[in-house]
Amino acid sequence: MNANIIRCARAVLHVTDLDASRHFYVNVLGFIETEADETHIYLRGLEEHTHHCLVLKKADEPCVEALGYKVTSGGDLKALSKIFERKGFTTKWMKKGEQHAIGETLRVQDVNGMPLEFFAEMESAERMLQRYDMYKGARMQRIDHFNCMVSDVEGGYDFYRNELGFGCSEYTDTENGNIWAAWLHRKQTVHDLALMNGKGPRLHHIGFWLPDPLAIIHTCDVLAASGFAEHIERGPGRHGLSNAFFLYLRDPDGHRVELYNGDYLTSDPDFKPIRWDINDSMRQTFWGHEAPDCWFNEASPVLDVLTGAKVETKPAKLKQHKPSFVI
Repeated sequence: MNANIIRCARAVLHVTDLDASRHFYVNVLGFIETEADETHIYLRGLEEHTHHCLVLKKADEPCVEALGYKVTSGGDLKALSKIFERKGFTTKWMKKGEQHAIGETLRVQDVNGMPLEFFAEMESAERMLQRYDMYKGARMQRIDHFNCMVSDVEGGYDFYRNELGFGCSEYTDTENGNIWAAWLHRKQTVHDLALMNGKGPRLHHIGFWLPDPLAIIHTCDVLAASGFAEHIERGPGRHGLSNAFFLYLRDPDGHRVELYNGDYLTSDPDFKPIRWDINDSMRQTFWGHEAPDCWFNEASPVLDVLTGAKVETKPAKLKQHKPSFVI
């Protein structure tokens, strides 16, 4: 039984200081604050018609609670539950009302231990796309993708492709033909999910779509003028993989955010995945500049969906030589 996963749709991040996080995400980056309480802030982009795409949840330590995907219906949630349970995974159901503004959800750890969440219903919110008077900061439009650092890229690639119906837009392989990194999608763009070879499971970054490359340049000026220049980790630049324009930031808790614009459509059924050789330097950055070491080594820990404890990380299955770039 197949399940119709539409797109990546929301993330739940634990942060240590809600006021500091609000200033960074709302005042500097330009997210819309839909709602907040003493322990949560619910954020969305200007283009989004749903209640939120990002939940900032107050906690003692920064980590990742869940990476959420929207599905078409409750029937798809049941189908997904059967898929995971048939493979020996333990699932967790959360009833409507257990989480604010969202319907019934299914949570499960994926084959590499990343905490996933699937839902069909979320409360609506006013779409601000043409409220240009509300644009500020990075002019944040919508959530675009998750990038996950995992110990077994090939195992994840096979599971998302064969069991969950993801397509592949681009991939990097080694001299031995092993998949080093993969860009997988459900919506008709380059990716909803990237799998990156490394110590995991950890969240490398969440990618958010901006209206144009100039918005990324403008964001650099806003960050500098707001005292956040040191939060710029990498870029701006253009990816070789995906051809997109990018900027990587670290939020006050160290969670990595990518501001992203300009990839391409993957909707044609005869689209063929693009292969990149691991020794092709243009795969890292089309213009040739290298990423800092922290970009390859640092990422956010994730939680077990059943116990709430941090998931123990494992070393990469493939031997590390020169780090590979993933977007």
